[in-house]
Parts: sequence; C-alpha cells; structure tokens
Amino acid sequence: MRFALVGAGAIGAYLGAKLSVAGHEVFLIARGSHLQAMQSRGVSVRSPEGDIKARPTATDDYSLVGEVDFVFLTVKAHSLPEIAPKLGPLLGPETAVVSTQNGIPWWYFQGHGGPWDGRRIERLDPNEVVSSAIPAERVIGCIVYPSASIAEPGVIEHVEGNRFAIGEPDGSTSDRCRRLADALKKSGLRCPIRSRIRGDMWVKLLGNVAFNPISALTRATLVEIATHPEARALAHSVMEEADAVARALGVRVPISVERRIAGAVAVGEHKTSMLQDLETGRPMELEAVVGAVIELGEMLDVPVPNTRAVYAATRLLDEIATRNRTV
Repeated sequence: MRFALVGAGAIGAYLGAKLSVAGHEVFLIARGSHLQAMQSRGVSVRSPEGDIKARPTATDDYSLVGEVDFVFLTVKAHSLPEIAPKLGPLLGPETAVVSTQNGIPWWYFQGHGGPWDGRRIERLDPNEVVSSAIPAERVIGCIVYPSASIAEPGVIEHVEGNRFAIGEPDGSTSDRCRRLADALKKSGLRCPIRSRIRGDMWVKLLGNVAFNPISALTRATLVEIATHPEARALAHSVMEEADAVARALGVRVPISVERRIAGAVAVGEHKTSMLQDLETGRPMELEAVVGAVIELGEMLDVPVPNTRAVYAATRLLDEIATRNRTV
C-alpha cells in the first residue's frame, strides 16, 4: 500500500520507517533540516524494541507523491489550517485521511449521530478551512500512544509504546480500517479497531487537559505536579470538569480522576508535549487540548471555571512566547 505521512516529525517518521521496513511505499512529507537529513541518509530509529534503518521517500512536494491509500496527519492541530488545503494531490477516490491530533479533533461531531451530529467546533476550524479540504467521509480517527522525539535530524528516539488505536467516526468496522490495522500489525505495531474512538480520546484528554497547561505554566514534570498538594488539587479540578463535559456528551470515561493522577505519578519525571513545545520555541497545542473543552462546556452549559483560568494563563504565556520568537 501507499502511505503519506504529512508532517513527519518524531511520530510520523517512526511510523513511516516501520511501514517502509515492512515493504509499503511510504512518503514522508517534512521540511527543514529534518527533511534534508532524511533525504540524504534515510530515517534511523533507536528503540528498545530494536533499532531500524529505512529509506522511504522524503519530500516537501505534495504533487511529487500523488494519490495514496492512506494519509496520516501527524502534525499538531494548530497546523491543520495551513496543511489541509495542500492535501489535494494525495487524495484519490478511496483515500482515507487518518487524524492523529491530540485532544478534540475538528471532525468530532461528524458521524456522531444525535442532536449534535455535524456540528462544527469553532476553535478548531473557525473558517471551515480544514473541513472543506478534508471531507468527513475520508476521516479515520487515530489515537497515538508511542512516545518519541527527534534526537537529531533524521534520527528518531523511540522511548516506548507501539499502539495506534483507530476507529471510524460512525463506530463501524470498515474494510479500510481492517486493511489499515493489518498493515500496521504486520509492521510490528499494535492497531486495535475501536468502535467508540471518541471515548478513547477522552481517556487520553482527561490527563492532557490538566497536566499539559499546568506543566507549561510551572515547568514541572508529571510527577512534580501530581505530588504537589496545591498543583494536584488544581489538576484534579480541571480533570473533573473535563469528565463532566464528557458525561454531558454521553461519554463515560472508564477511568477515575484519581487513577489518572496515579498514572501520572507512575510515569515519573516526564515533560508533557506542551512543556516541550514551550521549551523548544514551538506553538503550543492549546485549542484542541484545552480550548475545545471550554467551547464544549459552553455548548452544554457545563461550568468549567478552573479550566478557563488555566487556559487564560497558558494562552497569555503562548502569546508572549510567540512575540519573543518574532523579535
């Protein structure tokens, strides 16, 4: 099969390398020094599961790739309005677009059913740029569990995890999901097909909505937040608010807030992706992870005061960091 990994940073290059080694035709769409390194030397993955070396095609030219079977969007949610209009050359009649973004995705209410079916989340797609470029029927949801980073251009440090959970927005088990899952499994990855992919999203989001912004504000690791009495209490309150929003949507998150916090303690001295973005001068994935929860709370008349306070402080921090980057 033909795969395009759009925004092939750490996760995209890791996934692309695994698929390439398994014999699939893989295109890594990237930019900068990372792209140049992959073009000249390929992709090296250092992993506790075994190091691999792959030579997929790396490019920044969408037209060079042509139509593929699956497009993986491995960019942050705030990059989608820029990326989505460029996808046209990749999309054939049957091409599926696999959304891997953290938090609430732009397509959340597509195929949802019920009174909110088809509703647009304004913060995630304010001008309908993304939904216009990616028709809802193309979308497959995906939750990414591996942890990886770019050790140096073209070199991926895979820390742990190899699970990519996928699911159709309407909950069906489609032929395309079965084909995708089979391809990933034969590449040495875990790929369960989930009938309630949104519920899995909320499990991951329950921690991210609290720990990510608090870590950016405090520069603290997961275990530092979870073991500091006041910070832990704040994280607990934000997570309870997110859980209340999920329940109002009919989602029962199958893990308690206390268990989610205990899980953070077990992870230890880990920096969240939002803190890593702040430290490396990249924009933070704030709207999909935190802002969307606030918008959903407004829609459902669920109060989220602690989430609003954390969001406001983190948004100011992100805006100041953005100004400093442009000076």
